[in-house]
Amino acid sequence: MSAGQRAAAVALACMLVFLATGVAAQCLRTDLDWVRVPNSFYLIGPWGGMVRAGYYAMALALMLLGASAYSALAPAARSAAPLLLFAAGGAALALTAIETTDTWNHPPTLHGYVHGMAAQTAFLCTNTAMLLQSWWLRGDVCWRRWFRPAFAYAALCFALLWVQAFWRALPRGLSQKALILLMLGWLIGAAWLLLHAPDDDEADA
Repeated sequence: MSAGQRAAAVALACMLVFLATGVAAQCLRTDLDWVRVPNSFYLIGPWGGMVRAGYYAMALALMLLGASAYSALAPAARSAAPLLLFAAGGAALALTAIETTDTWNHPPTLHGYVHGMAAQTAFLCTNTAMLLQSWWLRGDVCWRRWFRPAFAYAALCFALLWVQAFWRALPRGLSQKALILLMLGWLIGAAWLLLHAPDDDEADA
């Protein structure tokens, strides 16, 4: 197993941890309305440490996924932009977990502002990285067949990101969680493909 495949394996495991902790929080926090309440509220109160651990795992996953994708592609198809954006998205997600969100009926705070900005940065950087990484698949003969489905999926997520951001009438919890699940589907699929990518020796054969 190559270094890139090992990175993809760890990234996939971390994504599944994030998914598991997120689903568990929805079931355990019966005091929160999952349709109305965004994910940030699950970082506060009971089981908040578990959710925070999931965020940290996902932050690491994004960074490793970017590194794995960079190493898997042919040199002519590599770009530092997706790698850096995945790393920025991961760092922003970790900061989202560190800083506490503002809750309803309370005055705004600095840590709440930082949390909000970090969350938006994590969404935007990650989704943009998905688009760019999909685009660069065109330059690698081994990965070119995945360009159309990967780019179309990433473009759908990107469009829904802006719908969720500007259509304020949507239930915040439901719309945010649906977007997270859609993005996670692309990321898990990418990690799975990278894990099963041919080694350099096999690709040259």
